[in-house]
Order: sequence, then C-alpha cells, then structure tokens
Amino acid sequence: MGNDDEKVTVRIPKRFLKAIDFLVELDDFSSRSEAVRAGVRDMIYARVDLVTDRVRKLHAAEAAVAEKDLLKKQFLQK
Repeated sequence: MGNDDEKVTVRIPKRFLKAIDFLVELDDFSSRSEAVRAGVRDMIYARVDLVTDRVRKLHAAEAAVAEKDLLKKQFLQK
C-alpha cells in the first residue's frame, strides 16, 4: 500500500464477500483488499463517465433553452 492509502471499514453482504473470496481463490485477485480496491476503482470510473455525460446533456439542454429564448425574443421584437 502507498503512503496515501487510508484504511476503511466497510460492511458488505455475505454473498458479496463469498464472491470476493471465490475470485481470490481462483487467483483473479491476490487478496480481498485488492479485489475491493479494484471494485471501487471500476465503480468510480464508471460513475465519473456517467455523471460527466449527464452534465454534458444538462449543459446542452440549457444551451438549447437559452437559444430558444433568444430566438423567441428576436422574433417577437420584429
């Protein structure tokens, strides 16, 4: 572990722990800790992509509304 690692205590359902132990037994991970770190990392990457996509869509929607309002204002002034 690196110098910037923090130890946390997490409660997870037994079925998840059994699945993690199974992956460790199959040598997919060297330890429970490695498996949990990989799971957290993968979840963060997936969520960052999801959230940034949502933010882009929100900005696009806000820009479309602003453009519509500007066109409406311009059209009604004529």
